[in-house]
Amino acid sequence: MNPIDQLIMERRSIKKFKPDAVDIDEIIDLLNIAKWAPNHKVNEPWRFQLYAGAGKEKFVQAFLDSMKTPDGDIPQKALNKAQYFRDIPLHLVAIMPVDPRQRRFDEDYGALSSMLQNFQLAAWQRGIGMIWRSNDWIYNPVFREAIGVEPGEKIVATMMMGYPAHVPEKQARTDIREKLEIIDQ
Repeated sequence: MNPIDQLIMERRSIKKFKPDAVDIDEIIDLLNIAKWAPNHKVNEPWRFQLYAGAGKEKFVQAFLDSMKTPDGDIPQKALNKAQYFRDIPLHLVAIMPVDPRQRRFDEDYGALSSMLQNFQLAAWQRGIGMIWRSNDWIYNPVFREAIGVEPGEKIVATMMMGYPAHVPEKQARTDIREKLEIIDQ
């Protein structure tokens, strides 16, 4: 098996991280590699926010504010999740412009998704794991406003990353022949 095939098949989504810091310059290097994803007319339809160190608290507080009940309480489940977020070394928010033209939107979303997959693979090769999150709260106006996402922008993912404390076993995948229709006439 060639190294790229192996890398693709061995990458895992990581949910448990070591507390060890990840070098921000290394993340920047990885994003500079990942930016070579295909994107229509090389318009690079993305911007990022990286939350590290004490800056993570802004991300966590935005999450907590978005979880408040109408009476201002924060459910215990959200408080637990906030502590989990604090313990993760880095959070990267991937943001794209929302183009009202469906074709352009689809191209931009595909480009950013490809870029994020490149990022995950390049990071995995260096021993950095992550999980791509697109939970309900990224759509919450309270969260979006708190982290500076403008109207006309979409959060595509929050990439939570660090060195893996646990690598899950691979899960079976369906043979592609079961999902492929070949039209040869």
